Amino acid sequence: MALQVFQYQYKFNVFYQQYCMALKINPAKVLHICQVPFLPVSFFKTHKIITAPGDDNLNMSDKDNADLIFKSSGTTGETPSRHYIHDARIYEKSLLNGFNQFYGAPDQYAILALLPSYLERKNASLVHMAKTLMEQSGHPDNGFYINEWEQLNHTLGRLKQKGQKTLLLGVTFALLDFAAAYPMKLKHTIVMETGGMKGRREELTRSEVHNILKQQFDLEHIHSEYGMTELLSQAYARAEGIFGSTNTMKVLVRDINDPLDVNESGTGCINIIDLANIHSCSFIATDDIGTIAPDGTFEVLGRMDHSALRGCSLMAM
Repeated sequence: MALQVFQYQYKFNVFYQQYCMALKINPAKVLHICQVPFLPVSFFKTHKIITAPGDDNLNMSDKDNADLIFKSSGTTGETPSRHYIHDARIYEKSLLNGFNQFYGAPDQYAILALLPSYLERKNASLVHMAKTLMEQSGHPDNGFYINEWEQLNHTLGRLKQKGQKTLLLGVTFALLDFAAAYPMKLKHTIVMETGGMKGRREELTRSEVHNILKQQFDLEHIHSEYGMTELLSQAYARAEGIFGSTNTMKVLVRDINDPLDVNESGTGCINIIDLANIHSCSFIATDDIGTIAPDGTFEVLGRMDHSALRGCSLMAM
């Protein structure tokens, strides 16, 4: 299916076709997923990445009648990524199928989202994700939080007393701050971090973050979600930062010095096939470094520095 999507996007995604041609890729000779060219994620900052038969307009200001436009936060002075979502139903179906695959139906859970910095801006994909899960959950205690820690603490305690299964989804720095202020023994609760310090705290490894949260919340495991503005599919880790991909997503690894050397396991820069990205680009070369096991599970080790970026992202093209 991924090879069929490649042929479709090569034909109808003008920018992706130009990228493949710059690499002198003959689409007829692409016979394995490791031969597919992966588009550097940074191009979502500078170009309108859409797949649409007959559409050759790459003007960023034209919204192309998109159902949604996801926009990354970016750092100060940095151009944000824009992901034009032609059909929101595909995103929502991919999200819900993936969540069901790992956690079951959302209506089992009360969903609490601690997402400062994301709630304070428009078009954040993470906020839309949480909102969609809350709508499917329908629980009266669902809600978003920025800095209402006392209220969040009270709600968690009440849900714990009721024995209600709960998902506390939060950006990493906010979970750490909340856990420091309100340590508690949680039960029936999944704490899921989505990454991100946003310059609010010193950078910690995922293992260090999880150890702190496990201690503060008296939990055996901390869960993680892996996604990004440029993707419509997610991966989840239920323990120890070992991610499994949902059924519309596959993770590959490329050599840090040769970005066209792509493999299904090993350590290097992370490439992602996202079949839900049918209307943008399903083949994304990220700026993350990771290790992929032979069974397809993976760990994210960190972000590339500028020296690695030259080899990994093909910016010389």
